[in-house]
Amino acid sequence: MSIIPARAMGRPLDRFDGADKVRGLAPYAYEHPVARPAYLSAVRSTIATGQIMGIDCSQASAQPGVLGVLTHLNAPRLGTDDGELRILQSEEVAFRGQFVGAVIAETSEIARHAAGLVRVDYRPRPHDVDLESSREQGRLRVPQQIMPMFPVTVDKGDVESALAAASVRVEHNYRTPWYNHNPIEPHTTIACWNDDQLTLYVSTQYLMGVRSTVAAAFRLDPQQVRVYAPHVGGAFGSKVPVHSDLILAVMAAQLVPGRSVRFALTRHQMFTQTGYRSPTIQRVRLGADAEGRLTAVDHESFEQTSRLGEFAEHATRATPTMYATPHLRIRQQVAALDLPTPSIMRAPGESVGMFALESAMDELAVACGLDPVELRLRNEPVAHPLDGRPFSSRGLAACLREGARRFGWQPRQATTTPSRQDGWLVGTGVAASTYPVLRLPGSKATIRVTPDGRYTVLMAAVDIGTGTRTALTQVAADALRVDLAQVELRLGDTAYPPAAQEGGSAGITSWGATICVGADELRRRIAAEHGGTIPADGLEVTVDMPENPHLEQYAMHAFGAQFAEVRVHGETGEIRVPRQLGVFAVGRVVNPKTARSQLIGGMTMGLSMALHEASLLDPRYGHVINHDLATYHVSSNADVPAVQAHWIAEQDDQLNPVGIKGAGEIGIVGAAAAIANAVHHATGVRVRELPITLDKLLTV
Repeated sequence: MSIIPARAMGRPLDRFDGADKVRGLAPYAYEHPVARPAYLSAVRSTIATGQIMGIDCSQASAQPGVLGVLTHLNAPRLGTDDGELRILQSEEVAFRGQFVGAVIAETSEIARHAAGLVRVDYRPRPHDVDLESSREQGRLRVPQQIMPMFPVTVDKGDVESALAAASVRVEHNYRTPWYNHNPIEPHTTIACWNDDQLTLYVSTQYLMGVRSTVAAAFRLDPQQVRVYAPHVGGAFGSKVPVHSDLILAVMAAQLVPGRSVRFALTRHQMFTQTGYRSPTIQRVRLGADAEGRLTAVDHESFEQTSRLGEFAEHATRATPTMYATPHLRIRQQVAALDLPTPSIMRAPGESVGMFALESAMDELAVACGLDPVELRLRNEPVAHPLDGRPFSSRGLAACLREGARRFGWQPRQATTTPSRQDGWLVGTGVAASTYPVLRLPGSKATIRVTPDGRYTVLMAAVDIGTGTRTALTQVAADALRVDLAQVELRLGDTAYPPAAQEGGSAGITSWGATICVGADELRRRIAAEHGGTIPADGLEVTVDMPENPHLEQYAMHAFGAQFAEVRVHGETGEIRVPRQLGVFAVGRVVNPKTARSQLIGGMTMGLSMALHEASLLDPRYGHVINHDLATYHVSSNADVPAVQAHWIAEQDDQLNPVGIKGAGEIGIVGAAAAIANAVHHATGVRVRELPITLDKLLTV
């Protein structure tokens, strides 16, 4: 595969939309100016499961400024079988906080006040929200396999015999909690019906997914639905699928045709309506010989899903890729509970699964009396451990060595006596990172050129705040072999050619490959049909994303190494992380400035995962009780004194014409494990359940 040469790529450019964003001139979905908007406020269930016996909307309807009240008694019938999206279709309640009604009014204040006046009578049923008891009682099932490259069940060799014969064995359970999405911009929608045409302004990662899902739900031709997403204020996976808030907004707009209905979820509502990362219970068993070389790996994960639909947090996904072993066993099971449906969250699977695996590897290093970096290097595979395919490139060993050099890693044979500095116990930890190189099908690109040498690139892609608009323009300029100033990139509108979602670190890889093909086709036509001169009326080409002939021949993954220094106060147990350092192998880096931002953002999110974040479920009522940013703690600037992200030079000709692997997901992977391993080095206490809080360090 020919890799395009770089002139614009590799430059650390500021985001093109940065100035407008900081001045408040970049309109997000909810801010798009519309004439005479109406406002929507939702009514949510107050039981975990049961049946609605009656709804009294009289007080709400009587309020001045109320335009309509929506319930299951008057809601339009939907054409979707998706349980999460089939709201207001019956009197059944599947989880606490589910939408059971809504009020449309002239102002947001009136709508919210009137929604509080809707009276709902329920007949509750006993509910089940306990993952631990479901596991203990065997109320589990194997989830549906999503991608052939990531099997949920693996049996290679004879794990039990290999474990029994191993010189060194590690076997422990590791737990991660329920994590909730909290992007700065909540999920928002403006919906407007004009005759049979529906216009939507949506905070989304996937314009075409919104259009197709809404069209199917409301029995429309997709051409009847136009979706805009000019700017998105963060997403982290929650805005890839369509959730019920969008369906509710479209329903409400049908009650006031010709008027635009604005709907923004509150922070409280974000904890039930937009998906979350499932808690996990993971068992890892490792066997090794006396030199620390793995002879067996067994990784099992238990997670939850809802009764409305299945989503599996594939916590075992990364394990088959990581280390050489002749015997490998993978298992995954889910429990269907009376709770909302989980969904995609940054590095789904890898972020929590690698906490368990990399914590276990650290425990193995201690048991073998080996330095944790050296243990990982000794178990580097020459090919993919599961299927034997060669890696298109594998930079883990280089990342470990370069990270150790930059961090000032001191090799050790085992956990030593804790170091003390001014009353603080000081320790260091390391963990590996990985994320697959994904190719998301379904993208097209249109490229137009005018006689003055100006190029316009159109795609229904989105920039979710990562700098995609800037980096993709850099790709386009190099693909077209012109200066940046000659290229205009237009995104965020389904009127443009379709594009795959921004997610899985695959946005620029998929879209960039498509633009490269378009640039080649445009040059070919100019040369073959117009004698090498741009015609007087310009020229336009539209192309599909190219196939990659190497996909079946190579295993394609990004890798990295995470290092952390931890300080634990000897008297109070207070935990601080003064230093994080990561080195990554992510292929070509298009824009060093935005790539670094993505990597340190992921590492900071990993710090938050390690020390702070946890949604606390009240089993009596089946809902998260710390459902705001005052009680659901995330890392702040004060928690992040120094975070460094670096990358190694890596050319991979098998990936795509741009040669990139993506950097959005991998930064979070391994960060929590590195911190947990550093805590153990500092204190001698092994914490196997996140978050790491001072109560878990009482033996210090």
